[in-house]
Amino acid sequence: MTRSRQGGFSRRSFVTSAMALGMGGLAAPALAQTPDAGRVQYEAAADQRRNISSFRAQDWRPYFQTLTNGAILCDLTSRAVHFWSEDESIYRLYPSSIPVSEDLTRKGRTEIIKKVVGPSWAPTPEMKKRNPEWPDFVPPGPDNPLGTHALWFSWQYYRLHGTHDTRKIGRKSSNGCIGLYNEHIKEMYDLTKIGTQVLLI
Repeated sequence: MTRSRQGGFSRRSFVTSAMALGMGGLAAPALAQTPDAGRVQYEAAADQRRNISSFRAQDWRPYFQTLTNGAILCDLTSRAVHFWSEDESIYRLYPSSIPVSEDLTRKGRTEIIKKVVGPSWAPTPEMKKRNPEWPDFVPPGPDNPLGTHALWFSWQYYRLHGTHDTRKIGRKSSNGCIGLYNEHIKEMYDLTKIGTQVLLI
């Protein structure tokens, strides 16, 4: 999947620059292709160890008035995503990736407005301005930065989505979105509905 001679970029240059810049959910080379893969894995593990004290089960009541339509809490400090079903019979706690910087971080209340299996991806205008060599569109598949499933928030450009690059989870590695392992976002996709409450803190 190379378009370097026509589109001005190659898959290798795209994913390499994406990883170097730490942009949200962008595809990155496989571990076998990365010379310092061991260091990356070590840093990810260290990040997760630092967060372990706050990565714990939570009660929904300090954050939501009701559980109507279910509720998702994205805790940026512990890099964790909590889910409660409407009838309180289901509770889930997942490790997540978070935005790389404060200026890309949005906090507050929103909700799920769209659910997609096999999402496609396109850079935001700001991302494209900073990285004109990036593709305008990436179709669903293993090179897609949004992984296998995505949940759209009511905020423009913000998603809760999967990732094929598991090194991103537990780290500051996104451009504003919250990332989960693909198996976890699939579970969240099945558990949530349009209108599920979301709070980022």
